[in-house]
Amino acid sequence: MALPRREFRAISWASQLLAYRRPSWKCASCRNVRPAGLGSPRRFATTTALKDEAAKKKPYYVTTPIFYVNSSPHIGHFYTMVIADIIKRWRVLLGEKDAQLLTGTDEHGMKIQQAALAAGMDTQAFCDRNFKTFQALAKAAYIDNNHFIRTTDPAHRAAVQYFWEMLNHRGYIYTAKHEGWYSVSDETFYPPSQVQNSLDPSTGRKRMVSVETGKEVEWSSETNYHFRLTAFQDRLLELYKNNFVTPGNYVPDIIKSVTTNLQDLSISRPVERLNWGIPVPGDGTQTIYVWLDALVNYLTKAGYPFPPGQEGQFGWPADVHVVGKDIVRFHCVYWPAFLMALDLPLPRNVLVHGHWTMNHEKMSKSTGNVVNPFFAIDRFGVDTMRFFLAYQGGLDGDSDYDNAYIIRDYKKILQSGVGNLAHRTIGCAKGNLRSYIIDAAADKLPPATALDQEHQSFLEQIPSKVAEHMENLNPRSALQDIVSIIEKTNKYFHAAEPWKAGPESQRSLYTVAESLRISAILLQPFMPNKSQDLLNILRVDNAKRSFTDAGFGSDAEYGEGIKKSILFPPLVIEE
Repeated sequence: MALPRREFRAISWASQLLAYRRPSWKCASCRNVRPAGLGSPRRFATTTALKDEAAKKKPYYVTTPIFYVNSSPHIGHFYTMVIADIIKRWRVLLGEKDAQLLTGTDEHGMKIQQAALAAGMDTQAFCDRNFKTFQALAKAAYIDNNHFIRTTDPAHRAAVQYFWEMLNHRGYIYTAKHEGWYSVSDETFYPPSQVQNSLDPSTGRKRMVSVETGKEVEWSSETNYHFRLTAFQDRLLELYKNNFVTPGNYVPDIIKSVTTNLQDLSISRPVERLNWGIPVPGDGTQTIYVWLDALVNYLTKAGYPFPPGQEGQFGWPADVHVVGKDIVRFHCVYWPAFLMALDLPLPRNVLVHGHWTMNHEKMSKSTGNVVNPFFAIDRFGVDTMRFFLAYQGGLDGDSDYDNAYIIRDYKKILQSGVGNLAHRTIGCAKGNLRSYIIDAAADKLPPATALDQEHQSFLEQIPSKVAEHMENLNPRSALQDIVSIIEKTNKYFHAAEPWKAGPESQRSLYTVAESLRISAILLQPFMPNKSQDLLNILRVDNAKRSFTDAGFGSDAEYGEGIKKSILFPPLVIEE
């Protein structure tokens, strides 16, 4: 069965990158061993050809949603940032040094207006204070963002008003009376079919809520501007056939909604109801709908309005929008329709992830089961938290958060897995690991056993598998494959028994060292600090830490003066 096009590209690209950096030497007993499933040897493009091809491409562009500043960041914000950052860092690992990551804050809308009022603050001052917390989280989480956008930025205001005028110029905006159920929390109207009666568990009060989000709605009737969303039904349905949404399990609900519930969209609010936002051009009585305003941020960073033919100069179209499942409709229905209306290139993919729960219940401030990401980072360390979120976080469903799970993964995978393997390998080598690496390069190691060949074959295949997962926007599966390097290498280590100090131990210790080096290179997008620590312990040169260096035997220069070091010390947890 043929692979989907994106998967084929992943395997091809990864293989080419590894091929042109892999040295020609190989032990005599292994020269004819091909990794299972890779078939006969290929000839790949030269380094120069690959670089020339990359130079013609626009910068790879990843975004997080912009986050409301009405309250403090939570673990979901942290998770979204980490997933987007891993994808951006992965592209840099591939050699795309100009890859771009955008994050920021959404500072307009009724929620912000009401939160500032409740705090007794001027709304702009409220935003100026609260956006800093999200900026601080990005820094604490080691998010390698190139830009932090605020929707109160003057450049964004200009871009939104221009976007509005273009929609109006093309005839996609009209005025009409709008009645319906409005959620202040979700900043959106819902049709009658999407609301239901509910009982507030904390007060016992009956209320109407959104079926989709569970947030309270109120009946509203007003005259405002509308966008002809229904004009794009057929084009939207066609779009969903082309892997626009990842993972695919979210697509059926999107198709159902567009097929059965699509209505023209109210895109403004009367200023007497909402005055905190961007005014409709030429009409001071109306404020632009916060979600039209917010979505344009992705264009603002990319230099919109674009000079003719210059859309891709700063990254547009976005390669990946990373979003939580609660904002799928805005990014997968409204946003592409807005862009279609102006004949602008569409984002290439929307990566959707599930939510974090606690005790398998939705996190909520009212019930007190929320996680402060700053406290989690302080308690466990940023790399531990990044690892846990990426390893256990669900893309196609929700995941349960528990401190006990973090401690379990730290002890089993990081401390007893990666850290202990590095410590034991260096100890068993007794200062001779560098000589084994030199002998491997000169094909002077003892002949490979069947056990050695099996593990080497596994190591030769794993980088391309990790690359395939990342190309398919599945960081969790990529990380699981990287963890499998450590798990399988520990088993290989015990089976090979290199501590017995016979000549054959030289090859097994070299192979284990290669396992550690390869896994450290691949871990860099996930654990940027600890992966660098491991590469430093192995004395891997800074110039040899890219994906092209992750092939087995690709680096014959590391290992000089290696000493034991505690990579993952015991956790000190204060209850």
